[in-house]
Amino acid sequence: MDKLRYPIGRYSYEGMTAKQREQWISEVERLPGQLKAALEGLDDDQLDTPYRSGGWTVRQVTHHIADAAMNCFSRFKLALTEPNPTIKPFNEERWAITADSLQASPSVSLAVIEGIYARWVLLLRSMEPADFDKMFYHPEKGSQIGLAYFLGFVAWHGRHHVAQITSLRERNDW
Repeated sequence: MDKLRYPIGRYSYEGMTAKQREQWISEVERLPGQLKAALEGLDDDQLDTPYRSGGWTVRQVTHHIADAAMNCFSRFKLALTEPNPTIKPFNEERWAITADSLQASPSVSLAVIEGIYARWVLLLRSMEPADFDKMFYHPEKGSQIGLAYFLGFVAWHGRHHVAQITSLRERNDW
């Protein structure tokens, strides 16, 4: 079950070098195209198939990536423009069962993801190395989160969800 839930493994942070930072930014840049390719040709029945037993459907995963992009991009901007802001967490499980997450075409969220990620990459490439030391406070976790750590998480998060979709496609020979 854990391999289905975390097909690329769980997120692990071991620091960020300049090379690692560029790799993560490149992964963020590639995510919209990778997601689009992972969804290519899927019909409504396939989109409404959970990627694992008890997991979200492909449609919900896609909309979750857009939801997370909106929230995570704003966390970056807050940390860059305010001293140690407290972010507002969102209830991912509840967001995943709203009508838009259950019914909207993935193309709607792909458009959101393409736009936000284009701006995000521009922002990331404009940041000075010291900017990645800036932090925000996550009240649910009760901890400070640095932008270096968070960039790595964002890159992992995209790969993680695309792998959930592509591994489902492989298992079902879609």
